[in-house]
Amino acid sequence: MPHTKTLPLLIFFLFVLPTPLALAEEAVQTCPVEERQCVTTILQDSASHIKNPTWRDQTYRELAKTLAFDKRINEAIALIDKIESSDTKAMTIRGIGMTVADNKLNPEEATVVFNKLHEATKKIAHKPSFAIALTYISMSQAFAGDNDGAWATAAAMENEALRNKAYGEAAEIQAERKDFTAAMTSISKIASDAYKNKAYSNVSKILAGKGLLEEALQAGMKITNAYKKSQALQYVLDKQKPREVEKK
Repeated sequence: MPHTKTLPLLIFFLFVLPTPLALAEEAVQTCPVEERQCVTTILQDSASHIKNPTWRDQTYRELAKTLAFDKRINEAIALIDKIESSDTKAMTIRGIGMTVADNKLNPEEATVVFNKLHEATKKIAHKPSFAIALTYISMSQAFAGDNDGAWATAAAMENEALRNKAYGEAAEIQAERKDFTAAMTSISKIASDAYKNKAYSNVSKILAGKGLLEEALQAGMKITNAYKKSQALQYVLDKQKPREVEKK
């Protein structure tokens, strides 16, 4: 039983001095939502304490995209090194690259970003993920309107299948941008006839959906597979004049 003289001291420690919980609550950093840099700093610190590596990687990936959208490119790219999974690194590179068009960077600024992404990609040791990351950069360049950059990135890929895929993906993005000439150039660089037919088919459908029926027809006409060619031409005709279903 405590001595009676110590009771006042106990009461002082219990009720006057802050408890460990109170100290912890006081230590929690807060900031207004308008201060995005403050919020993202807290988010990054929180991410560093996530034990599950997959969850931690995903958190860093999404934060990197947010930072890139805020034009904090160097901070976004720095997060790639904190990610363990090679696949997630590649997806993060894609996410950052795709912000270039949305941020409306000029060609010089865009080139700086893409060069930095190339440097980040070189650090990926897993070869399939490395190649996929290059594909994502090529797609991002095409999305930003940097056709020459997209073609150069694809041309540098050693794996022919992935190189063909990169050209095909670029062609589809260019078709979405209604850049028919660039889309056709991308497809012309594909080495595989089968993949080239697939690319012409996809691009023809995209162009038709955009109302560029003449260009869609031209793309469809280049297909050498009779079945795929027939499907493409039929799609153009249906877009031009939809068929009515006979009512009974």
